[in-house]
Amino acid sequence: MSESTQVSSAGTAAMPVKHKTLLTIAVMGATIIQILDSTIANVAVPHMQASLGATRETVTWVLTSYILAGAVAMPLTGWLADRVGSRNLFIASVIGFTITSMLCGIAVNLTEMVIFRILQGICAAFIGPLSQTILLDINPPERGPKAMALWGMGIMVAPIFGPVIGGYLTESYNWRWVFYINLPIGIPTIALLMWLLPTRAITKRRLDYFGFAMLALGLAALQLMLDRGQGEDWLESWEIRIQAIVAISALWLFGVHMVTSKGGTLFDRNMLMNRNFASATVFSMLIGVMMYGIFALLPPMLQSIYGYTVFDTGVLLAPRGLGILIAMAVSSRLNGIVDPRLLLLVGFSTTVASMAMMTGWSLEMERGPILIAGLVQGIGMGMTFMPTNLMAFATLSPQYRTDGSSVMYLMRSMGGSIGISMTTTVLTRSIQTNHEAIAGRVTSSSIAVVDPATADRWGQYGDTALRVMDLEVTRQAAMIAYLNDFKLMMLVVLAFMPLILVLRPPKRPSS
Repeated sequence: MSESTQVSSAGTAAMPVKHKTLLTIAVMGATIIQILDSTIANVAVPHMQASLGATRETVTWVLTSYILAGAVAMPLTGWLADRVGSRNLFIASVIGFTITSMLCGIAVNLTEMVIFRILQGICAAFIGPLSQTILLDINPPERGPKAMALWGMGIMVAPIFGPVIGGYLTESYNWRWVFYINLPIGIPTIALLMWLLPTRAITKRRLDYFGFAMLALGLAALQLMLDRGQGEDWLESWEIRIQAIVAISALWLFGVHMVTSKGGTLFDRNMLMNRNFASATVFSMLIGVMMYGIFALLPPMLQSIYGYTVFDTGVLLAPRGLGILIAMAVSSRLNGIVDPRLLLLVGFSTTVASMAMMTGWSLEMERGPILIAGLVQGIGMGMTFMPTNLMAFATLSPQYRTDGSSVMYLMRSMGGSIGISMTTTVLTRSIQTNHEAIAGRVTSSSIAVVDPATADRWGQYGDTALRVMDLEVTRQAAMIAYLNDFKLMMLVVLAFMPLILVLRPPKRPSS
């Protein structure tokens, strides 16, 4: 039976397996190390600079190359799974990811590191979508929500602790361990997959070369623009202008091609025109924006503004992960009892409430508000993830699972890039604006210890006093900037919430 015709009836999985628990552990192991690598290496980049002989500007390609390769390769997931078999593709991706992780750890210069990160990103691109498809296939329809809740736990919790784990490994051992850590998980995962993983039938599906070329070019240009925009001052730079033009033009041509082409397209138009799926992809992007945007802000804020250590930062972020786990477990049990649209409304509303709490944070604050806001936010985020995936596939034929998973995963990843770029830009510019505004109000009447206008008379003591004042002004300006970012994220979520009205409730599987 081909992939396009496999359909599971109520109570029967599309691909039944004997040792489902062991296979689920293996699939989740692969998923977690792949997701961890999207954030774990961030804190190690400054430490790589000297070892790899790179500059501060060029070393960022360690991160950019991985993200870029994943964005370009991910749309091929469905086609490759049809051509070589989902089992072969998934196992090859996990093996490739594990090997390239080891190669990244032993890289001796920037060229080697970027090449290995590109290969690692390509392998990682297929793991995420295929892992979701596998869990849906090996579980009967009525257990699909619980399977998605488990998958979502790994997808959403791993990025929270990625920077913390990366910081601990870098400080305690060496930056190379942020890559070596994948080996003790990857090797047993590969063994279990080779033993237990079933496959769908191989089909001869034609690749839409033009559609893929336009989508890959557009995504690559967009990703480069988002990654390098702030450093190049956005549209003040010709590099960013060119990337924006290429991204808009290529994605426009891809859209026109999808609508007008009479032959086979990269993604089936019936899938993209499905109202629930189209709306769910927007929510998936929104989840990526708020999840990665917040995660990009909190670790540096807790360490630079409040002076917490890497370990303390991990402790303060833990309630957010706990909230996600609780919400995932609760939402999976409420499936079939409560309308998923109501769960989405509650989840996004709870997330908005947590961000409103964060806009009230102050410089002189105990740990309590951080822990409480984190727990509430985790519950909100966790409550949105499972209903989004459930609604996406509720009215979608099983033949579109792999392609649908890749599109959803791609949109979440692009949302993450947008969220990180947006929050970083607002933070940087807000710090500059606030620093200028606060510094303009620092006078002899506001500081009793020293007059800034006459500090030069005190020699090195005056210089020290001015530096201390500047550091405090910067700290105050940064705090205001972080609060502005939290408010912006809250408004973004509020703006997209009315889309919930577009969704249609899924049909319950017949008994």
